Amino acid sequence: MELKDYVKTIPDFPKEGIQFKDITPLIADGQALRYAVKQLADYSREKDADLIVGPDARGFIMGTPVATALNIGFVPVRKPGKLPRNTYTETFMLEYGEAALSIHKDDIKTGQRVVIVDDLLATGGTIEATIKLVEKSGGNVVGIAFLIELAALKGRHRIHQYPVHSLLVY
Repeated sequence: MELKDYVKTIPDFPKEGIQFKDITPLIADGQALRYAVKQLADYSREKDADLIVGPDARGFIMGTPVATALNIGFVPVRKPGKLPRNTYTETFMLEYGEAALSIHKDDIKTGQRVVIVDDLLATGGTIEATIKLVEKSGGNVVGIAFLIELAALKGRHRIHQYPVHSLLVY
């Protein structure tokens, strides 16, 4: 199956000059979604993952079915103020300002093997913050998997010390 057939490029969204990769056609198609999830689950199985972690919000869409396919847990990384218990928070820079992500302090057990799953690797800021949160929580990041990687933005270089797997590279 050619997953690129299910990803639409939207020019000048959300601002001029951006070529937005829209995954909604892919996740709206049961066969394409199942195929993508299987590929991500196979990678996570090879990494012997104990847990899948996914950042807000499309990491939830891709990560939860991967965890389900492997019969392991899923831990969400959310925007601050969205999780009800004690959290770790990590602040990071975006191209247009600052952002932050949080994780419950007790959702990851020390030493658990974690694969982070997200829809897109661009500059790597979100994933770098997610890695820091997993490691603060005692988890061991054994792999990172993406549906899409935008190679020209060099996000992979930012997280070069971790195994990275991307289903589609633009």
